[in-house]
Amino acid sequence: MLKKQIAGICSIMLTHGVIAADLQSGESSRLPDSQATAVGDAQKNIDARSSENVLPTVSVTASRDDANPAENGYQAKRATVASRSDAALIDVPQAVSVVTSQFLQDRQPGSLAESLDTVSGIRMGNTLGGTLDAIIKRGFGDNRDNSMLRDGMLSVQPRNFTPTTERIEVLKGPSSMLYGSMDPGGVINVISKKPLLEKQRSVTLTTSSYGGSGEQIDLTGPIGDSGLAYRLIADHQRSNYWRNFGETTQSVAAPSLAWYGRDTTLSFAYEHMNYSVPIDRGTVIDPRSGNPVALPKERRFDEAYNVSAGRSDAVNLRFDHQLNADWTLHGGYGFSRSYYNDWQARVLSVNYATGIATRRVDATQNGVQSAHTLTLNLEGKFNWGLIRHDIVGGVDYMRNYRVLADLYRSPSNSQFNIYDPVYGQLAQAGSKISPVDSDQTDKLISRGVFVQDSIRLDERWILLAGARYEYFNELAGKGRPFIVGSKVAAGRATPRAGVTYKLAPDWSMYASYSESFKPNTSIATPIGELPPELAKSYEIGSKLETANLTATLALFDIQKRNIQTTETISGINYTRNAGKARSRGLEFDASGRISQNLSLVGSYAYTEARYADDPKLAGNPLPNTPKHAASLYLTRDFGVSRVGPVEGRIRAGAGARVFSSLPVGDGSGKVYRLPYGRVMDAFVSWNTLIGGQSIDWQFNIKNIFDSTYYTASCCTGTPFVNIGAGRELTLNAKLNF
Repeated sequence: MLKKQIAGICSIMLTHGVIAADLQSGESSRLPDSQATAVGDAQKNIDARSSENVLPTVSVTASRDDANPAENGYQAKRATVASRSDAALIDVPQAVSVVTSQFLQDRQPGSLAESLDTVSGIRMGNTLGGTLDAIIKRGFGDNRDNSMLRDGMLSVQPRNFTPTTERIEVLKGPSSMLYGSMDPGGVINVISKKPLLEKQRSVTLTTSSYGGSGEQIDLTGPIGDSGLAYRLIADHQRSNYWRNFGETTQSVAAPSLAWYGRDTTLSFAYEHMNYSVPIDRGTVIDPRSGNPVALPKERRFDEAYNVSAGRSDAVNLRFDHQLNADWTLHGGYGFSRSYYNDWQARVLSVNYATGIATRRVDATQNGVQSAHTLTLNLEGKFNWGLIRHDIVGGVDYMRNYRVLADLYRSPSNSQFNIYDPVYGQLAQAGSKISPVDSDQTDKLISRGVFVQDSIRLDERWILLAGARYEYFNELAGKGRPFIVGSKVAAGRATPRAGVTYKLAPDWSMYASYSESFKPNTSIATPIGELPPELAKSYEIGSKLETANLTATLALFDIQKRNIQTTETISGINYTRNAGKARSRGLEFDASGRISQNLSLVGSYAYTEARYADDPKLAGNPLPNTPKHAASLYLTRDFGVSRVGPVEGRIRAGAGARVFSSLPVGDGSGKVYRLPYGRVMDAFVSWNTLIGGQSIDWQFNIKNIFDSTYYTASCCTGTPFVNIGAGRELTLNAKLNF
């Protein structure tokens, strides 16, 4: 009865020493944290060859546990997402959260949303039946909102949390100045595991109470002694779906190479995924009671062919070249592509008195989305009199194409009863290609130029100022023949400004202002030329960073206008602007070690997110955002203990997350509220030596008490509600060799 939790004392606290070394040498230019350990090992190899090749600013002694010098168990002190360069979080005038590799290892999450559910202000959005990532940040955002990055590059992959994930960084609040068009809630950067110059190999076997099993290999190490390293991760997972039918499978192959030279780092990473997942829209709300229908949570209203099957590819090429002690040039190319086919029995309406559901067969065949990203930026520092400037600036190019080729529709069918279901009465064969719905197309091309200056007036005061100009072209439409629904060409400037005051080296206060924009587009409904969504944000806060514990308190106010929403009139969906929305709140996050053997991750968020200035929706809460949400996970390291004749290190942890009622809208102004939720998880791990080989055993329990809770809602007219997964037990055995 233990699962989702946290664990603490991984001992990766190299960051403080590296930063101190940089400050003493007067150099602020650093390699990305994900590369620092590998560079440290590279230095050892290079030193043996030639003293003139020694890296000048990094001196690291790495061990197997030192996976990331910016992490200390559950604590992170640095991140790249906050400024597009390696930055100390205590100096950034904006809330930043990092889910560390140790925390991910302990909790064993199965999705990106689950990985982030301990971060304040973060919620799952409309995942289109569980087929792709959708994250709401501070009340804003959804699927395909351009807020998902993989190693700093835009990602259109449906599933961004994969076996290659090392850590996850979250920058809260508008981030358009750094990353271009996106929602104002924030941006998520998934950091991948990198090749290391220390030989490490592991094989992991997994089994679960859902009839699941999995295998994974992770191999990394040097190639020769020239600073070249490789990594290969291969993973296959399969499991029965937790509701009354369905199966999930996922296979990943991810080779990568990196070369760590004296002044230059080059890296190449590729990831290929094949997957098949159930399309599960969840349950429905009975308008008579305002609650989900009173049925077993395992009962589905669709058919066994409700499946999305596809493949995705991601390529990341990057170089970092240190021009001198003060300036570094960074460049990269990212390619992300997703291809899928799906079928689903879709519920259109329900007669709640009789239980009769009207359904039809829908399908998308040959759905493709791809994104190309190019970036080049220069990072450096200089002194102007007694004032130090840390500058980053550059240019970006992004092309994001999405085409849904063949869309199938069938006549509606009213033979299914949700109270007494008989499956198999709605056949796929009855559906045909719908010319008016097919060839749904959305093409977005953007080019941006940006610059940001972090001005250190003295040891206490840091000013931040930045600006970006982005020009974009957007085309959307559908149908055979093709009908253009939107064609826009426009430019937008977005600023960012902030101030940080350090009351002490480990305690700062900050204030910031930022803006964001996102083109309004609809792939399914012609919308004409709606103006882009615009937002501005004010934020104040305080950060504490001790040797072992990090905490952030933030108060924010985000105002957004020209919001796109969908309204159902006479059974037809229409897209329009919904005036304005405002999200205000308070967030608190803490992570790290609170004693020698006890670690924690905790958070609390108060979020007041509502529509404003709209004839139908004014005053209504934004969907899927609870007013209150909190989490707390504790992990204890029990040290070395003996189990029979075998000694091993035992760690265990448990935790819970709770949230208040979840608002659900039907698009016409009616608001329902889902019940509050509470979920508890736990884990225990044991590391030992058997036959001279290191083996990690880990047992997790998710949703210990098999609680019924709801994660998100979607759709107008008849709102659907996603149900949180029931109790699951997993056992992992990892052999390190």
